Amino acid sequence: MAEVTPRRSVLYMPGANGRALEKAKTLPADALILDLEDSVAPDAKAEGRKRVCAAAASGEYGGRELTIRVNGLDTEWHADDIRAAAEAGPAGIVVPKVDSAADVHAIERAMEAAGAPDHTAIWAMVETPIAMLHAHAIAAASERLTVLVMGTNDLAKELHAEHVPGRAPLLGGLSLALLAARATGKVILDGVYNDVRDLDGFAAECVQGRQFGFDGKTLIHPGQLELCNRIFAPSEAEIAHSERVIEAFEAAAREGRGVVTVDGRMIENLHVDNARRILAVAAAIGDRD
Repeated sequence: MAEVTPRRSVLYMPGANGRALEKAKTLPADALILDLEDSVAPDAKAEGRKRVCAAAASGEYGGRELTIRVNGLDTEWHADDIRAAAEAGPAGIVVPKVDSAADVHAIERAMEAAGAPDHTAIWAMVETPIAMLHAHAIAAASERLTVLVMGTNDLAKELHAEHVPGRAPLLGGLSLALLAARATGKVILDGVYNDVRDLDGFAAECVQGRQFGFDGKTLIHPGQLELCNRIFAPSEAEIAHSERVIEAFEAAAREGRGVVTVDGRMIENLHVDNARRILAVAAAIGDRD
């Protein structure tokens, strides 16, 4: 099984805010998105770029996976952002509003021209109707693209959809993006939850995202971290069940038995594969924490 990197909680941090970047060094986030886009005013873009790139190159964030969100391809800041981020060499460069395979190819060319190290991946934000319809082409466009990030606020805006519990207006787009990620072996992160005071609503959306199959969730406030980490981690019961499944399957194989049952249910190879995935995720989280 491929190495697992925990991405339960992926927290946006405003790139022009030095205090926020300092605080991020102590937060229990699996990954950080140091933001140069929405959270940074136009007259602060250049200073924010310097701050974020210095932070990404500092080595002061422990085991947290560091990424930089640049401004979009159609903005005046994109080219400078890509060059600076590539030189800083974070784990990933997050690019908003990726709508096509051609966009991915353009990002990849710009990163390579700027000398981005091999470990710096593309994290593509899919947040428009056309991106949902092109999700498979986007995900398959490059091996350097490793993560899809849902931009649910922008998607809702472009659909003229309301933000409602259960996210019924967005389920079609979420499903298309998930299918694309799983078909191409990419990680996929759920979108943000806007009301930082509504922890019950946030928890419900985390549960929904995990049930759908998302690997984790993007966050806008440190107060969302604990719940998100807990919900997107395998529970003790899941871990124990997975261990029983593997033990029973291996025992049956040694004894030449073709039928295996655990907790009254028949077990097949697909259940064993899922059990191994759950244990790998749990082990990676244990190493991270």
